[in-house]
Amino acid sequence: MSDYRITHDPHLCVKCGLCAAFCPIPGILEMGEDGYPRVISADACVGCQTCSGNCPKRALAVEVTGDAVFDPYEGEELAESISKERQAEFAELQESIMDSLDLRWQPVAVSLIRQDELLPDAPIPSENLRFCQAMMAARRGASILMPPHRHSCPDGTSIFGMTGVPEKLATGEIYVLFHKVVDAEAAARMVAERPTLPEKSRRATYVAPLAKTVREPEVVVFSGTPEQMMWLCMSMSYYDGHRFDFHASGFNSMCVEAVLLPLDSDEPNITFGCYGCRAATDVDENIMFMGVPLNRLETIAKGAAELAKKAIPDSRNKIYVPPIM
Repeated sequence: MSDYRITHDPHLCVKCGLCAAFCPIPGILEMGEDGYPRVISADACVGCQTCSGNCPKRALAVEVTGDAVFDPYEGEELAESISKERQAEFAELQESIMDSLDLRWQPVAVSLIRQDELLPDAPIPSENLRFCQAMMAARRGASILMPPHRHSCPDGTSIFGMTGVPEKLATGEIYVLFHKVVDAEAAARMVAERPTLPEKSRRATYVAPLAKTVREPEVVVFSGTPEQMMWLCMSMSYYDGHRFDFHASGFNSMCVEAVLLPLDSDEPNITFGCYGCRAATDVDENIMFMGVPLNRLETIAKGAAELAKKAIPDSRNKIYVPPIM
């Protein structure tokens, strides 16, 4: 299993203490009497790069070490994959929706594996990833299974019920350090208002393109422009005219807003992305996301196909814009 080595260059260090302050997991870094950071327990490091990312002089580095191919689940019985017929259904739905809405990125099938479930037959990454990083890789075609030790964001693992919540995250202290909220009171409210799954109720996350998933997803997440998200929303309203109540904040975009809220409510939810999602991936400023429960996919495909016959091309052709004289 990959471990992490934290190295420090005293010639670059300005002794600001930001690395120790921003580390989300207590007991890894502390400031020594000489003013330099000291590594107390590298074994607890999850490779999130928050310390090195906030070092103003890049005096700190986090490097992966160890045997990258070691798999602690080797020999464990794996879950049976869904049938070829079901995979073909998902592939057809993906193709239909992407064609109708002209989506660039593949919809991502998301599963949160319960403690009593077998793991799907899917690759475990050799290095730790944030959940949002896995999601962005999946929309390009990757299938990724991540037990807790492969997640580099302790916020995500606690939200998904795989681990407990580190103190700095539970109190909101780290959000104040990042200057995302004005004070501890605002941070605490944000943390208290977000949903979480019961601690130690899930054992892994699994993401894959919808067309390649080997298990029934719980939520499917779409990436696209605001205009494409509008049509995605309208495709679900095409047959009944239903309006949706979306919940978005800019915090915990992939884990809470794109996955957990649709899972809990059985309703679609929109999200603009969040600080971590945008800072840790290649998502640009023109992209947003929508998570939808699995049971909405057929309605989306049928509604989008109907909208593509007239409404979508008319809108994109700007039929109400008068010609420029």
